[in-house]
Amino acid sequence: QQYLRKRLLSSSTTVLEDFFDSTVKGEAVQNVVKNRIIETVTDSQSPIWSENNPAQSRLNGIDDPVSAPFPHLNGANETVNGVNGVRYQHAYKDPLDEWFLKDAEQGRNKLDKDQLNLHKVDPFELTRNDMVDLTSGLRDLVSQAGHPLLASAAEYFFAESSAGKKVRPLMVLLLSHAMNAHQSKASNGSSILKSGYHQRSDLFDAQRRLAEIAEMIHTASLFHDDVIDKSELRRGKPSANAVFGNKMAILAGDFLLARASICLARLRDVEVVETMSTIIEHLVRGEVMQTKSNVTIETYLKKNYFKTASLMANSCKSAAILGNYSIEVVDAAYLYGKHVGVAFQLVDDVLDFEGNLDTLGKPVCADLNAGLATAPVLFAAEEFPVLETLIARKFSNEGDVEEALHYITQSQGMARTKVLAQVHAERAISALLCLDKSEHRDALIHLAYKVVDRST
Repeated sequence: QQYLRKRLLSSSTTVLEDFFDSTVKGEAVQNVVKNRIIETVTDSQSPIWSENNPAQSRLNGIDDPVSAPFPHLNGANETVNGVNGVRYQHAYKDPLDEWFLKDAEQGRNKLDKDQLNLHKVDPFELTRNDMVDLTSGLRDLVSQAGHPLLASAAEYFFAESSAGKKVRPLMVLLLSHAMNAHQSKASNGSSILKSGYHQRSDLFDAQRRLAEIAEMIHTASLFHDDVIDKSELRRGKPSANAVFGNKMAILAGDFLLARASICLARLRDVEVVETMSTIIEHLVRGEVMQTKSNVTIETYLKKNYFKTASLMANSCKSAAILGNYSIEVVDAAYLYGKHVGVAFQLVDDVLDFEGNLDTLGKPVCADLNAGLATAPVLFAAEEFPVLETLIARKFSNEGDVEEALHYITQSQGMARTKVLAQVHAERAISALLCLDKSEHRDALIHLAYKVVDRST
């Protein structure tokens, strides 16, 4: 118990204090633990997420980030196997405190697509062969489940007929090609490699495997989300839990995460392992944050980062780390993925109102019916405060959804959400301009535009 206290408890008023109180029994334990955990974990300012949390105490350096100096080195110039103890020092440690809401409200200098003089290239066509190889590789990886039913469930969304657009691995592959195109043309003065580092001989194979890992993590999260949300449709077909049952859907998601973890370890880059592992923590944090009803637009956007944008951001960042590119390029890769991810989810929020079952592959107003207040709702509540009452009770009373829809459609909520999505797409594009012009860089820019212009 004392060990668990040290590792899990965040303060004298602790999340699990009553769990260790022998006077608390049965259901009371469950209720206390559940309520305290939800209350604390959904608070973004909670000390459990702080680096100063006693649970983060360092034991001989084993809890230090892998990008920190090697703990046994005394000086900055000491090396291990010829490599200095510091590699990236957590390139772009994002405080998640800027969502560019003022840019969306007050106007901004809009990027002129014509002035960018982009190659006329379709990102999906440019990577068609890569994506065929990737889909085949994914099926091979998950076919090793060792149990026919588990393998069938795990492969459910990797079939050609239901594979989706695979935007996340697409981003990783395009970015990998774009960085390589820049570096291959670079002179000594324009190299984007980190000083003193070289590139591995199997770089693109490693980056393609990273793209597969990103898609496995994403698909695992879909399996788990559909069970939590009791969803019956995904991508226009029955969800995995509807076909295989909740238990098998959860196990299939767990299996995909396990396969992703093995593949990640075999990349043999500990900073990439740490970066990609952070995504899984973020997915859980985002899901728990979603249980709150007293949400602001800022906390909502942070939740979206955890649930959607982190996977894109940290996968792109990892592709740059694998290539030993400079910290500037690592930051740019992260920012591109982050802002595309934020824009992607904001457009999803709008499509939940403006789309239809055929184009979305899921019921319209699914979020409202699930009790979730998304960006259009939160913006609409600024015009019609009566919505705040409906949001607080998660649209649970009869007629709440219809009443909310009335106010949302009368407001500027959806228009403001679209503008904010465009702001983030433009931030993503600006981040990429540090790379030389190439077909693949320009395909990434076209992808950012497609994200905000899409109808599915």
